Amino acid sequence: MTQVPAVLLLEDGTIFHGKSAGKIGTTTGELCFNTGMTGYQEVFTDPSYFGQLLVTTNAHIGNYGIRISESESDNIKIAGLVCKNFTWQYSRPMATSTIQDYFIQEELVGISDVDTRAIVRHIRSKGAMNAIISSEITDILELKQQLEQVPSMNGLELASQVSTASPYFLGNPDAKFKVAVMDFGVKQTS
Repeated sequence: MTQVPAVLLLEDGTIFHGKSAGKIGTTTGELCFNTGMTGYQEVFTDPSYFGQLLVTTNAHIGNYGIRISESESDNIKIAGLVCKNFTWQYSRPMATSTIQDYFIQEELVGISDVDTRAIVRHIRSKGAMNAIISSEITDILELKQQLEQVPSMNGLELASQVSTASPYFLGNPDAKFKVAVMDFGVKQTS
């Protein structure tokens, strides 16, 4: 298990130092948080979190591993992960991989060993804001310059990036009752 130093820089200049989780790299997005005690894989793949840096308040992430069949969508939707303990080994026999292997495969950058509850309290009192996570760049001025280029999520049209491109079917095709979900798309006017 090799982790390198990582930095989380918030838009207001607040800095947290921790260790790398997942892919070594840099990622940006709006900070959001989830207080769930279980279901981290489902949250990572939930389209409503698209492009956000997810802060988890549960102390252990990765402890029961990854099982691809339990994903909410075809891949990870979050832009990065902020967690307290990133567990490389898992205990669940039905899991198919470690969270580290999953993040490397999905090219997801994260930071661990930070006080996630302090981060949540901070963004709850200061409001939504962008942030940057890096395990490859430690120069705060360079990270600040990159962060300044990140657009606010306020008003961004993201539905087209997470919606399905073609219909698909689930369940028993011979079932007595069938449910249809229709997407009428979003039309923009000039």
